[in-house]
Amino acid sequence: MLAALGLAREEEEIYRLLVARAKAHALDLAAESGRAPAEVLRLLAALVERGLAVAESPGAGEAAEAAEAVKVAEVAEAAGSAHGMPTVFTAAPPAVALGGVLRARRDELRAAELDLLVLADQHRAATAGGSVVEVITDVEAVRHRFTQLQESARHEVRSMMVPELSVVPPRTNAAEESGVRRGVLYRTIVQRDALHEPGMVAQALAALAAGQRVSVTDVVPVKFMIADRELAMLPLLPGRNTAAASVLVHAGGLLEALIAYFELAWEQAYPLSLNMIGDAVTEARPDAIDPLDARVLNLVLAGLTDQAAASQLGVSRRTVQRRIGELMLKAGAESRIQLGWIAARKGWA
Repeated sequence: MLAALGLAREEEEIYRLLVARAKAHALDLAAESGRAPAEVLRLLAALVERGLAVAESPGAGEAAEAAEAVKVAEVAEAAGSAHGMPTVFTAAPPAVALGGVLRARRDELRAAELDLLVLADQHRAATAGGSVVEVITDVEAVRHRFTQLQESARHEVRSMMVPELSVVPPRTNAAEESGVRRGVLYRTIVQRDALHEPGMVAQALAALAAGQRVSVTDVVPVKFMIADRELAMLPLLPGRNTAAASVLVHAGGLLEALIAYFELAWEQAYPLSLNMIGDAVTEARPDAIDPLDARVLNLVLAGLTDQAAASQLGVSRRTVQRRIGELMLKAGAESRIQLGWIAARKGWA
């Protein structure tokens, strides 16, 4: 787990043992880990060098210099003086020792993310002459980009689904599950006929249970998927919703038009909700809210903080804030006070 911070697996193992004991002799750690004493000494020396441990010589009355203490311990081990080894190793506080490394790695990742955006723009300019649209025809390339599109999403994925998807069937979309775990909101408009396909109702139930939003409509004229306001993918040819050939649309006017179209279609589609009576889904009124939204709204309007409401519902504070934000958008409210007034008129609370 700490490999991301630069620790080798063996170093992490010894460090965890040392943290659990607070301080220990090298031979004690060797016995507990099952590693040779000489190997444990080498790993402890590496931890001392990284600032994750401190080597002390209790007999001297004060801490010795780390490098010299390790050298004394190595000499004692080489001489076979198991019980006379003077060096004691103390674990440095993890939050102090690793906190700076963690912050540095975050900064590096953020810098890499910014560089990636620059590279993506350069690649698009080089391969498409600066066009906001890329054409992809190879089926494996389409699947790869479909996954990349979802992995790039940080906030929301909007999609429109048609029946008989074959290039990336819904049950094989592992990137969606990963996105939901990251807290990405998925909103999907499904053509009603698609729910008649084997397993689709079960998948819709699982999506709703995971906090995703699913609505149905009679006809979805074209399938597409949009990640945040950055990328979209849709079929290359009209009337070929199940074909592999696709276009990737980057940020720009065309993408904004697709987003606007999705939001208009979302307002007109019928939201699905969990049917607690059986393994089925039910369509709700266009202006209705689901039971979780109603409970969130009631708790927040009753004066509970977002954290308190989340604790009551067994969800995260982020989920409560996201749900309230979506309700404000749905109601056209600019504040929570205005949301309460509109909710009372609509019978939401």
